[in-house]
Amino acid sequence: MYTDLTLVPRPQQIEILGASALPLTAAVRETRTEGLPAQGFEIDITADGAELRHGDEAGLRYGRALLEQIRRQAQEQDTWPGLRVRDWPDFPVRGYMLDVSRSRVPTRETLERIVGLLDLLRINQLQLYTEHTFAYQDHEPVWRHASPLTADDVRWLDGLCAAQGIELVANQNTFGHMERWLAHEPYRSRAELPDGFELFGAHRGASTLAPTEDNADFALGLVRELLPHFTSRRVNIGCDETWELGRGVSAPDAAERGKGRVYADHLRRLLTPLLEEGYEPQFWGDIIAHYPELVGELPAGATAVAWDYEAPSARDAWGAWPQAVHDRLAAVGHGVDGLAPGFAAVAAPFAEAGYPFWVAPGTSTWNTLTGRIDNARDNLLDAALVGREHGAGGYLITDWGDNGHLQPPSVSFPPLVYGAAVAWSADANRDLALSPVLDRFVFADPTGRLSAALDTLGHAWRRTGRQSFNASPLAAAVVPGSYLLGEGLDADQLTALVPDLDAALADIAAATPGSPDGALVRRELTAAARLVRHGAWRLLREAGAPAAPDDKALAADLAEATELHRAAWLERSRPGGLEAGLASLERTAAEYGQG
Repeated sequence: MYTDLTLVPRPQQIEILGASALPLTAAVRETRTEGLPAQGFEIDITADGAELRHGDEAGLRYGRALLEQIRRQAQEQDTWPGLRVRDWPDFPVRGYMLDVSRSRVPTRETLERIVGLLDLLRINQLQLYTEHTFAYQDHEPVWRHASPLTADDVRWLDGLCAAQGIELVANQNTFGHMERWLAHEPYRSRAELPDGFELFGAHRGASTLAPTEDNADFALGLVRELLPHFTSRRVNIGCDETWELGRGVSAPDAAERGKGRVYADHLRRLLTPLLEEGYEPQFWGDIIAHYPELVGELPAGATAVAWDYEAPSARDAWGAWPQAVHDRLAAVGHGVDGLAPGFAAVAAPFAEAGYPFWVAPGTSTWNTLTGRIDNARDNLLDAALVGREHGAGGYLITDWGDNGHLQPPSVSFPPLVYGAAVAWSADANRDLALSPVLDRFVFADPTGRLSAALDTLGHAWRRTGRQSFNASPLAAAVVPGSYLLGEGLDADQLTALVPDLDAALADIAAATPGSPDGALVRRELTAAARLVRHGAWRLLREAGAPAAPDDKALAADLAEATELHRAAWLERSRPGGLEAGLASLERTAAEYGQG
């Protein structure tokens, strides 16, 4: 009766005492109580009454929300269950960062749906990862075709978040990942390597600003234009993956003083003015972590964000990589042993230096179409456990959009639920069953078939016989890109996978989600599942399986799936990045020669 309550996040401590005979109509006494943890609350329900004790407004909000979850599940009995709850968060800041720069910029309606989900999950910070998708006044050539967010959009979203107890934080990369800027002639001269560079066996356009005073002023000018539209004093300035650093403009300086020192000095150029202006800047910790001796020299008041996106057990599952992968990694100074370091390793440079840091795992949805939910769970839990143990000040769930951001938003809902839950309490939520939460609170689907389909789709990536890093072999088969993949394939696994994907499509069709976006979720998941099935068929053909479809059948299937994807995209996202996202599918279609 009451022992099977579905709650999200699960409380740190809950004791179910059975039926209380207290009517659901009975008022809950709310009491502000000193001495409770920040954002914490206590609930006691007995036959004599119900009381919610809280120490601050956040605790009151979260306590009320938990009571509402319980009340809805007790309506059949029409009485409150007897229970005792003691609850508080493991991390004071629990954030979600959505990539809005790799083609997909969400509509306001989509952003409103996301904020509602964050409210449910007690996520109290939102960042929108930005490279070029804000409408900066004097830089229209960069964002003209991207359907960017405007100042009015940001102010609207800031107010929406504030009403739900969520802090909207500005996010603008300022060092690496500036390729959308450097592709345009007015900015090309700012690049470390204006003609681009080789990475993982492919040529890339210039992406890193040269570490100069002028470029620091330029980047800070962007940040200063963005910041007035946010009420928060926090800002994430990026500075990750500066691939070209020390290979072009800064090469002589790097040769003389070392690349780490060059990076640290430029990071200080960006951090110090913001700190002096009263902001609290964050930066990605991946580059400075290679130079732990320099961490302690960084200015006080900033926060490093340590990220890692693979499950800590990934290396055990991979086996041997082909020599081509070793060669591609060696070309950029890396090795396969560094592909899945785990959070104990990526947090260590900051924890050991006593420098403030957050942990940033990921949803594992990018480069997959339908997710890698098992990898996501292990990665998200690893971040929560290590971050809690070593005193991380926050937990930021990242949701990237590599290679066109083809995965639909609803694919990220299951890992977002799990990540938020373990960020609140890893001990209480590490074994959280996602399907009941998705069915009841996220999709309102009484059939349970939508969550079942997502579970099947989220595990499909492992069923090819081909190892992969930060991607699904099924997505890589249909979306051309620069991936780290093994060479093997298992035709038997793939043959068994296809009917399971068909069953997932049937589950999506039969589901009856009552959420406001329920019909759209079905449409976008159908498109994504069709593309994953297409990838499975392509891998079957590569494996030499006799049942693989021919070019004509594949061409027709991909054309249908692409149109489904196009329609769903335009319901969820702005049109600006659509064609760029579809270009990879068009390259795959061209292989069939049916045009």
